[in-house]
Amino acid sequence: MTAANVYQQRPTNGAKAESSLHHAGLQSLVGKGRKNAGVIVREKKLLGHLTIRGDGHDAAFAAGVHKALGIELPAALTVVVKGETSLQWMGPDEWLLIVPTGEEFAAEQKLREALGDLHIAITNVSGGQQVLELSGPKVRQVLMKSTSYDVHPNNFPVGKAVGTVFAKSQLVIRHTAEDTWELLIRRSFSDYWWLWLQDAAAEYGLSVQA
Repeated sequence: MTAANVYQQRPTNGAKAESSLHHAGLQSLVGKGRKNAGVIVREKKLLGHLTIRGDGHDAAFAAGVHKALGIELPAALTVVVKGETSLQWMGPDEWLLIVPTGEEFAAEQKLREALGDLHIAITNVSGGQQVLELSGPKVRQVLMKSTSYDVHPNNFPVGKAVGTVFAKSQLVIRHTAEDTWELLIRRSFSDYWWLWLQDAAAEYGLSVQA
């Protein structure tokens, strides 16, 4: 295991944690949208986000990640989802691991143990970003309004993930299931994207899911 100091960064003393859209009151909107809405949004809040950097061509690195997570290193522009955990390719030597709330500390410990003395970097970025899940039959139409990236099924199949321009900012779009997509967003831009989604999805009906 590396000699890096690893700390539990999530408060354990009863401190109240709030998502970046806490003030928007999404919970109060659950069940109030149009019936049979074309777009359903769910805030996947307060998950654990870890960036992992290492040599993807090193068999020992790939084996260590698999040993720790039970997930193979994703190829370029792809995301692998296993239950509530996902691992996404972010660049030639960088991946993003997302785990359920509170599991990021244990995940980092497992990774460092499995990767031993390899030249790696693991950084907890949970506080800087979050995920919005969009599902429903009209999500693709909303994405077509919002980004210049080609989201046609032939170009953007399930399992693909890309960083792109969305409206007038940047985020990552992940296609996780047939009619389900995820927006990996920066915490500081959450208001902007929430307002944009409400407007872009208005003609199809937007519903909030708990």
